[in-house]
Amino acid sequence: MSALNYNISSETAVNYEQEYSAHNYHPLPVVFHKAKGAHVWDPEGNEYLDFLSAYSAVNQGHCHPKIIQALIDQAQNLTLCSRAFSSDIFGLYAKYITEFFNYEMVLPMNTGAEAVETGLKLARRWGYVKKGIPQGEAIILSAKDNFHGRTLGIISMSTDPDATTNFGPYLNNVGPQIPGEENGRLLRYGVIEDVELAFKNAGDKIAAILLEPIQGEAGIVVPPADYLTRVTELYVML
Repeated sequence: MSALNYNISSETAVNYEQEYSAHNYHPLPVVFHKAKGAHVWDPEGNEYLDFLSAYSAVNQGHCHPKIIQALIDQAQNLTLCSRAFSSDIFGLYAKYITEFFNYEMVLPMNTGAEAVETGLKLARRWGYVKKGIPQGEAIILSAKDNFHGRTLGIISMSTDPDATTNFGPYLNNVGPQIPGEENGRLLRYGVIEDVELAFKNAGDKIAAILLEPIQGEAGIVVPPADYLTRVTELYVML
């Protein structure tokens, strides 16, 4: 079977996916065959408007000609370079990203989950080496109803039973539990008083607080305009 010259119906595609692919997603009953911009066609030729405009952080639309050309140009020159070696394009990318966001350094990852996992490791190490938190006692806070991915470390922060049931045990000292509150009180997203309480109770052991600018999986929850700024200011004061 050619990679591009297959011919199966939407029904067959869904049946194959249900039979042979793990059920970690519950897709809508639309099968993508080809797409351009925000328009998508199924195998039967029915046209749909994709309000995701591709997906998540890559919502530049489908088959953007500038991106397609960049992929072709790079693939024709160099398809893979391990970090065991240096490449001319990676150095340029790192320089551009750090200058654009005013960072000191960058460590690219393939997915959001990888980025968050790496952030957890970095926060813990910083907490032990720079902040002087006793070994094994670093705390990383999150907010209830968060979603950052599906890895074991990340679901340790989750309050969604669908994400956590039958996957324990989980990481310690990672999640929305407010330290020092015996009733298991959870840090509510957008409520600065909860952050203040957590910092008051255990600020000397908090290595990081992980928050979404807007909670998506929780139902598009937009925090107060000054929320993230105030969280940052509180942490800097620790």
